[in-house]
Parts: sequence; C-alpha cells; structure tokens
Amino acid sequence: MALCEGIGAMALPSELIVHIFSFLSDRDKLRASSVCSRWRECLFYPALWTELKLRVGGGCNGGGSTSEETPKLEFLMRKFGSFVRELQLELAPVEGYLSPLSNDPSPPRMDQLDSDPQLSERWRDAMATYLDQVLCVFSSTRNNRNLRKLSLYGDTCVLQQEGLLDSSNLHQIHQGDKKINEIQQLFMELLSNSRQLRWLSCSFMLGLVTPCSFACLSNPSAETLRHLSLLDHQLGPLISPSELSRLSNLRSLALDFSDLTSELCALLASPRRIPLHRLSLLLNGAALEFKPLEGTATEEDWKSLICSSTNLRVYLMALEVDSSELLRVLKPSLPLERLHLDSYSTLVTDGTLELITQQYKKTLTHFLLLRDDRDFPDLSINRNEDPLVLLAWRCTQLAVLVIHVSNFGFLVCYTVWSHNLVAISRLRGSSLRVLTVSEESIDFDPDQSVCMEGDPVHNLVKEVSLGLGRGWHPSSLDLSEPTQHFHRELHAFSMGM
Repeated sequence: MALCEGIGAMALPSELIVHIFSFLSDRDKLRASSVCSRWRECLFYPALWTELKLRVGGGCNGGGSTSEETPKLEFLMRKFGSFVRELQLELAPVEGYLSPLSNDPSPPRMDQLDSDPQLSERWRDAMATYLDQVLCVFSSTRNNRNLRKLSLYGDTCVLQQEGLLDSSNLHQIHQGDKKINEIQQLFMELLSNSRQLRWLSCSFMLGLVTPCSFACLSNPSAETLRHLSLLDHQLGPLISPSELSRLSNLRSLALDFSDLTSELCALLASPRRIPLHRLSLLLNGAALEFKPLEGTATEEDWKSLICSSTNLRVYLMALEVDSSELLRVLKPSLPLERLHLDSYSTLVTDGTLELITQQYKKTLTHFLLLRDDRDFPDLSINRNEDPLVLLAWRCTQLAVLVIHVSNFGFLVCYTVWSHNLVAISRLRGSSLRVLTVSEESIDFDPDQSVCMEGDPVHNLVKEVSLGLGRGWHPSSLDLSEPTQHFHRELHAFSMGM
C-alpha cells in the first residue's frame, strides 16, 4: 500500500532493506549498491557479508588481465576484510598469461626466463601482481578477530620453480624481497590476532607460509582449529611436530605426502588428541627431487594411526607419479577412500591398478584416472582384461569413477572399450553415482559392431543408461588445473567429516 501511495521503498526501515538484500547473491549486491547512497549504506552492512568467495585472475568472469582486477579486490577487502567471518580466495595471476608465446605446456624454467626478454617481463608482471594482491588481502584481514574460515589457493605453479624465491630472482621484481617479508609478517599477525579460527587452508600460496608461521597462532585459535591444509610443491614441512601438537582438536588435515613423516604419524596417533577423521595427501612426482619419500609413514605407522582414529579416511592425489613411487606409498593399512591419478607422461601400470583393487576393495569410493600416458595399459591384444572392470567388480563401495584423457596428436592415452564400459555400469548399477568418461577415451570393438544394428554410440548410451538405471552420456570434462581440482575436492572431502 505504501508503495502504491508513492512513498516508495526509501521509506522502508534499514533493517528491512538489509533483510531483503540478504537474499541476493554477492554479485547482485554489488550491482545494487550503485543504485543510490541509501542502498549502498544498507548493502555494506556487516551482516550481509559474513562469507566472501572470490576468484581473481585467470580470465574469470570474462574480465581482463589479472592486474586490472586488483582494484576490485582492494575495494572488497577494504570494505569487508576487517569483519568477514569466512573468506575463500583463489588467485590465478598467470593462467593464460605466460603460455601464449609457447606451445610447451610445462612451466618455464628460469633459464628460459633469462633467454626470453618478453617472457621474463611477463613473468615479473605476473609475480608482482600476485604479491600485490596477497598484500592487499592480509593488510585488510590481519586484525580480524571474527575470522573463522580462511581458504586460500594460489594458481602459481608456473612461478614455483627451483630457486624462484631466492634473492637472485626476487630482485627482478620491484621491492620483491620486501613484499615477501611483509606478506609473511602480515600472515603471522593474522594468526596471532585470530580468536576463533576453525578452518585454515593454504594451498600453493607462494611465499606465504614459513616453518615459523604457526608459532604465532593464538592459543584460542589453536583450541578451535578443526581443519588445516598446508600444500606446497617446493618447501619442506611448513609446520613442526611441536606446533602441530598444539592443535589437539584437529579433525581434518591436508599435507604433501612427503611431509607425513613417522614422527608426525606418531603425534597424530596420540591418545591425548581428538581422533583424526580426514587426511588429504598430495604426492607430486615433480617435487620428489626436493622432497623425497624417505622417512615418510610406514605400514606400522598407518596401523598405529588407524588404532587411534578408527574412522579415518584418506584422499590421495598422485600427480606425475610413476608406478614405482606409487607402490612405495600404497601401504596395505592405508584407509584409502579417494584416489586421483593425474599425469602427462608418467606410467601407471595395470599391475598397480590390480594392487589397488585388491588392497582397497572395502574402502575405495572415488577413483579418477586423468590424462594418463598413452602406454597405460595396452589393451590392444586382449580387450577383455580391463583393470577398471575389475576395479568396479571388487571395490564394493565405488561410487565415483572418472576417466578422462588427452590426445597426443593421433594417439589417445587410454581406451575404454565400449563393452567394458557397459560391464562397469552393470556391475555397479545405481550405486555408481558418477560415471564420467570423456568421448576421446571410448572405442568400439569392430568385431561386435558387425553383429549390432544401428549407431554404436547410441547403442552404448542406451546400454550404459540401462545399467546405471538413469540417463547417461559421454562427457567432456575440463580438469586442466589438477591442483585446483584437488584443493576444491579436499574441501568437500574434509567438510564431509
């Protein structure tokens, strides 16, 4: 009635306007804030911004370069950084930024940067942008005592090269050494000032966490912290056993596999701690040169840990790891629930898959085989001995199966014969909640095609759909950033505890 009489929405109480705006998405809130000063005042009410999820860079939102997004990040941090309770931030300073001048998918090494002036200049710009954005975030959040969840992911693999953070390379960036030191100091201030931190995740945040950082964590946050994720390709352990011992109520942990030492396992198995429920581990073959597997958890360590944490489940991602290294970490007592094998060139044999299906047939629920080597496994002779069919048969808890490959010219990395795909769908039925197979990885047996009428693709879709008890189609899956996928999946995995 009031609106009809011309009084207008401006006459509504601020509390009511705030309540109405609470139903808008973050993007729509920001758009609505430009309508008028009254709306802007209501839209920046702290109760509307208890949670903030951002991805900056990487061409997100159809925006421009990463550096052009820095002012937007500064605005949001200035407005909400001091009181936001949950902050989830992904920084992608180099996605689509360093690669256009090269067909080589591997990150450039420092010798390439030195020999290519254009590449070197773009690397410096990307690194400077990343440092400025991280500084912006922690300058605004360092005094936030309400912060309960901080999740940070840096898509910085192209910057994480050997020696990249030493003084010989940082001097190429304007005030590079100073900015790194300031970032580390601000992060320690945030840990010191926090009072109710429950979730802390730092994945591939270049130059942020040091082995000394967690000595600054306040005692209240040490008591409230439930999840900790520290992933880094190059550095050694980012938290010492003595500092981890303070986090006695930790229920979920994510680490590089090389950092899970026997000493750390013994600490986690202590009866004075809350039992651990979720453990996410990243095994990066490219980092094993700097972070070897010697001293990591043994079979006895896993047995001891399972005795104290009977509900423990493990999520393992193996990135560019060959079978010999993988066999070293796949201990029989490992309570493996999720396994993600991702590689460009390393060889994972069918014998390794045979071991996986035998050892983890009672616990494995998720299996992802992505972009594997074209030599794995060779099914050209016998089309009926597909290890994935045995996986579907033996692993009675399997609920998610993802097979995704890339083409190497005219060669396809891995072929799933259509009749084996039908067998998998029939073996698992509706209990297989997710069956994602890329079109490139499906092939059809010419001997069977002769006996069947109609389009073979249509017949395959029909048979698999019948087996699963629901509609199914081959998928086109984009998992071009495996570390980002792992970061997001471990978040869901850890929340499931």
